[in-house]
Amino acid sequence: MFKLDFKEIASVFMILFAVIDIVGSIPVILRIKEQTGNIQPITTSSVSFILMVAFLFVGEKFLGLFGVDVNSFAVAGSFILFFIAMEMVLGIKIFRQKEGAEKSASIVPLAFPIIAGAGTFSTLISLRAEYHQINILIAIALNMPIIFLVLKLTNRIERFLGIGGIAVLEKIFGIILLAIAVKLFSSNISYLL
Repeated sequence: MFKLDFKEIASVFMILFAVIDIVGSIPVILRIKEQTGNIQPITTSSVSFILMVAFLFVGEKFLGLFGVDVNSFAVAGSFILFFIAMEMVLGIKIFRQKEGAEKSASIVPLAFPIIAGAGTFSTLISLRAEYHQINILIAIALNMPIIFLVLKLTNRIERFLGIGGIAVLEKIFGIILLAIAVKLFSSNISYLL
């Protein structure tokens, strides 16, 4: 059903912004740029957008092949969001990611899995349980220019914020993400009991 709702768009935008955590990924982006010497912001943003939109529309059908419903996936996704938030708040490393090939660094590991990874996919499926698809789609699109700008201006942003500023932002978005994880869990667990 088509239902444009600016409040939903704003909520989903903030949730995705926190999950993608492009600002918190600046140190990782800088490391990849240093290793490869080349990051293509347009390629990374485009591939990330395509992956997120594809998962938004076919993710549920894909889950259906395994007999998993959206509410179950939302609860599982809330655990992933919880652990991502714990990484951000406590400064610990829970998830391990393999380094991608240097020639395709703009796609792997940057577009996938750093920007559009397991946390983002879990969030998209979880959001479908509570929000209309059109509003999620618009929120994804609204996040893309920010991702592009951060990728384009990574060095300037790092100099402007400094190590302390980036750390503070990461903690703030970690706490917001933790609250989102609790909300997703509490609003979907009742369907499973």
